[in-house]
Formats: sequence, C-alpha cells, structure tokens
Amino acid sequence: MISRAIEDSELKEHIASLPPDGREVFLLADESIRLSVVSATAMVNQMKANHQTGLAETYILGQGYIAGALLSSTVKGKDRIRLDIECGGPVGGMSIEAWASGAVRGYLLHNPIPLKKPLETLDTSMLFGPGFLTVTKILEGSKTPFSGQVMLEYGNLAKDLALYFQDSEQTPSLFYLSIRFDKSGRVWGAGGLFIQALPGCKEETLEALQKKAASLSPLGEALAAGMSAKEYGEKEFALYKPQHIAHIPTGFSCPCSKEHFMAYLKALPENEKKEVLNGEFPLTLECFNCGTNYSFSKTEIENLLREDL
Repeated sequence: MISRAIEDSELKEHIASLPPDGREVFLLADESIRLSVVSATAMVNQMKANHQTGLAETYILGQGYIAGALLSSTVKGKDRIRLDIECGGPVGGMSIEAWASGAVRGYLLHNPIPLKKPLETLDTSMLFGPGFLTVTKILEGSKTPFSGQVMLEYGNLAKDLALYFQDSEQTPSLFYLSIRFDKSGRVWGAGGLFIQALPGCKEETLEALQKKAASLSPLGEALAAGMSAKEYGEKEFALYKPQHIAHIPTGFSCPCSKEHFMAYLKALPENEKKEVLNGEFPLTLECFNCGTNYSFSKTEIENLLREDL
C-alpha cells in the first residue's frame, strides 16, 4: 500500500496533536460486559486521502472502517474479519476487512455515491436501501470461513450490526459510530464503541447500559478535543468500574504491493497476457481495498510476460 499525502497542513497538525489511534478494551460490571472503544481520526483521514472520498462517502466508508476496527476485537492472532454490505440504495455496498492486529482496509462499491442532491442529514437509511449485512470470520488454520448474515433493517450500520449479533450470535450488543466534521467538512474526530454482553450478564445491567448509551457524550467530539479512547471509556462508564485489559494500535493498512500485482499478471491466461502486451502503456492497476495505483511501463510488462508466451 502507498499512503497518499494529506495535503491540508492544519489538518495534519491537528491529527499529530491527538493521541495515536487505537482500540482500548475494558471489562465492566464485574466482568459481565466487554467494552471496546476505538479512536480512529488518523485512520479515517488516511482512508479519505487514499480513496479520495467526498463528504457522504467519507461518512459512510469511515463508519465502515470504525466498525471493522471494533469487530476485530472478536478475533485473535492472525485471524481477520470481513464486513460486507450488499444493498439496493445509492451506496451499492461496501467491503471492509480487519485483522486482529488492528489493520483495517476496505472500499465502497460506488465512489462517488450517485446522489441526486447533497446529503442534508446524517440519516443513512435511504442511502443503503434494502439489502444484506454479512460478517465473516477468517481464522488461521481453518479451511472454511465462518459467516452469518442478516437483512438490513435500519440502514444504519451501528443498529444493523447490533441486530446481526442479536440474531446470528445470540449476543446482546450495542455499537456507536461517531465522526465529527468541522465547518469545512474535514474529519476532526472519529471513533466508535462496541458493548457486548458476556455469559452471566444480568438483564438489569443490560437495560441500564442501554439507557446510558442514549446519553453518552459525543465520542467524535471528545476525540477531536484531544481525549484518548481510554480516557473516554473510563469517564463515560465509571459507574460500571471499568477494568482496562488491552490496548491495540489501529490503522489503515493493506498488504498489497507491486510484486503482488506482478504475480497476478503472470498468472493470467495466455490470451489475456497478449491483450495486455498489445494494450496501452503505462498500464495502471488499482487496489480497490486501499486505492493505491501501481504503474507498469511497457518494458516492465514485456520482461514480465514475454518469457511466459
């Protein structure tokens, strides 16, 4: 992956002044609740730069990246998790992949989103329309991924993810995804949280947490002001005696490379190799997951492919 430069100097200074992105994990209420809090301001801004997204696209895909970082708390080691949405609205769909290590990548099916008029509210239901949300765990050493799927009921990623965990994994959960834009439409703060009931969690504890979630301080705003994800979790959930158990750095990262695309080209059928050799140069291939473009000169392609023909 090649990270595109963030050109806005004021934004760069702001990001540099904030605590590094990361996922903070807590146990609440006598270890009956797991809470993950993610700070993701740098990650969402790098995503915006690489995918060259507008305001609506940044909001939708940024929420997907934050959700991916939160979902990565459900896997471990070298395992990864994928969030896919297929829908009939203007968004079309998205695909997000996150590793237990904290790396996140992904893309929108339609970028830009074909909107008839500018986005006037943060209600995303009409942007998604009818569709499906699928969560897939890809575990190291397992030949078969584990997938679950629900229909989109709300067109709101946080609510539909909570529905997925309730229906597919029978686990009461709550998601909160927050992106704060400044007056110029820049991402000034971004993050999210994931509350998950553990075995033995009391019903009254869940009900109290649901009420608490409705009155949380705006996370994106708190992160934009310089608060860390750890401080936010400790402050907002102090009543539930949070025990901090893990910190995992989080960031936009993709394992793609020019060598990876060279291997792809070498594996093409002979007729397609000939089409490439007779095509226009330089040849540019894009990684959908991170927006990186890899350019190949005619000489590079001839040296790479002619020996196989």
